[in-house]
Amino acid sequence: MIRLMKRYIKIVCLVFVLANLGACKKFLDIVPDNVATIDNAFTLRSTAKKYLYTCYSYLPFPGSIDNSPSFLRGELWGLGYYKTNSINFQRDAQNVMEPIFNYWEGRAGGRDLFEGIRDCNIFLENIGKVPDIQREERAQWIAEVKFLKAYYHYFLMKSYGPIPLIRQNLPIDAGIEEVKVRREPVDSGFNYIVSLLDEAIQDLPGLNFNEVARQEYGRVNKSVAMSIKAMVLVTAASPLYNGNTDYANYTDEKYGTLFNQQYSAEKWEKAMIAAKEAIDECESIGLRLFKFQSGVGQNLSDSTLTKMSIRGAFASKTINGEIIWAYTGGWALQSALTPRTWDPNNNTPSTSASYGPPIDVVELFYTNHGVPIDEDKQWDYSKRFDLATAKEADKYYIAKNYVTAKLNFDREPRFYANIGFDGGIWYGQGKYDDKDSWHLETKASQYTSVHTTDAFSPTGTFPKKNIYYENYVSSNSYYVTSYQFPFMRLADLYLLYAEAANEFEGPGAKSYEYLNIVRARAGLSTVEDSWTNYSKYPTKHTTKDGLRDIIRRERRVELMFESKGYWDLLRWKTAQQVMSQPVESWNRDEKTAERYYIPTVLFQRNFKKRDYFVPIREYELQRNKNLLQSPGW
Repeated sequence: MIRLMKRYIKIVCLVFVLANLGACKKFLDIVPDNVATIDNAFTLRSTAKKYLYTCYSYLPFPGSIDNSPSFLRGELWGLGYYKTNSINFQRDAQNVMEPIFNYWEGRAGGRDLFEGIRDCNIFLENIGKVPDIQREERAQWIAEVKFLKAYYHYFLMKSYGPIPLIRQNLPIDAGIEEVKVRREPVDSGFNYIVSLLDEAIQDLPGLNFNEVARQEYGRVNKSVAMSIKAMVLVTAASPLYNGNTDYANYTDEKYGTLFNQQYSAEKWEKAMIAAKEAIDECESIGLRLFKFQSGVGQNLSDSTLTKMSIRGAFASKTINGEIIWAYTGGWALQSALTPRTWDPNNNTPSTSASYGPPIDVVELFYTNHGVPIDEDKQWDYSKRFDLATAKEADKYYIAKNYVTAKLNFDREPRFYANIGFDGGIWYGQGKYDDKDSWHLETKASQYTSVHTTDAFSPTGTFPKKNIYYENYVSSNSYYVTSYQFPFMRLADLYLLYAEAANEFEGPGAKSYEYLNIVRARAGLSTVEDSWTNYSKYPTKHTTKDGLRDIIRRERRVELMFESKGYWDLLRWKTAQQVMSQPVESWNRDEKTAERYYIPTVLFQRNFKKRDYFVPIREYELQRNKNLLQSPGW
């Protein structure tokens, strides 16, 4: 961290040394003689806008297949042929010598978020010097950068727990003790983040949806800031940060105990209020849950339309009225997830296809009655690995007359929208009619099975929602439509509100309302009807603990493969339980269904208590003795 703070001093000197400060390269086109200075950056509106975009450039991308801590962890399993940061991270290879996803310094897949905060501070200190900018635009830019500064602090807190709060850059005459920053209590961190967001909200534009559609998705507006504020407050109220006695002895000499030791219900009340205010703002500008509309000449069933509404809510090439905030996605993610081939007569490889959801993830989705598969009175959980043959009634979900596991029958629409499985219908990929559709065949020697050592699903199943339905594979190419990867969509916000309402007030109209709106789009009955009529525990939804379990599972199902589940498991303090379970696949080397559908252990995960937070590199601790290592490390 001393290294970090010395950077700050260099910045205040107003000279960027291009050989040492990589961020300066972003300004090579706006300065004479390739020497970027603060004065150069803020002499004109055009150059200041470039600096604004540089402040955005530090945003961690949640949809990176190789460099996102949250995209794979807990929901997808990578083949591991190439040892990327994500692969190493999910295989419990975290360490203190070279931490994976080091957002503290910008190493091993992480972006240097303290440098991002520094650039935000530079912008805020100097934007007032720009002469040719209107007052309203200046206020909006300041608000955007305050939001980014808050978001970078928030991401660091999610990763490390208590962190130093960089309220402003250090002056040139800062003493050595000022440079040696300390972690501050988590409550101080959350309060500071919320205060920045509140300041930003005042000057961010409250655009209607049509206006949002004409702008870059990534630019921040009022609904984005309000939604992220709700997410921050829900995180602050969650068990990892709210009265977590596991860290009672994690103390700093100056600030004392860094994790509050007393549970506060008021934190859930603040989160509930913030989530409702964000919902009202989003709905006032026209945001609604996405509904798929069939195209000209398409003959689609209601079942397919529901599946496509679920898929399109996440991956949509046009402006999607459900997405609150998104970031540009690319070809690499979809190629890495798309099955190797769709043509039974052509096994020419054109996608990398090397990630799949383990069996425990496949089992998360509900039955068609809207309750967990081990709770449904009419669904035989004990025989889920037995075989069955698809009938006419299954034709929109499973290829007719195909033999596959009972686990794949009579599941909710989100199962079929998210999971590509042996015998499962996959709408799109060049075929857009229910009467002429693709299906997967993943057993050994079949056309979507193992053909090379580095490109197949390690689990025998595929994630479907992340792959845009108009993509298609030819004999030697993969034609991909990119989409905006959502940071936040309306369904996420609805479920945050339901969670906060239940935690503060318990089961009731507020807790059920938005939870049931999300379920209705997914083709399910209300929580009340589903549990009362089909669950072995018909009163589960009437207790706070029971409804908590339901809401948490609803979030994991609805937001599957969206880089959300990992952070939820952390803040709920359930990651140690969930991510210490074995990773299981189908017996993918077998040709017959009887042999194929035998769960096989790929890896025994071992998520430890210390893994809730990323360690700081030991080198940094040696340079700043005031810094504490992350808990447990």
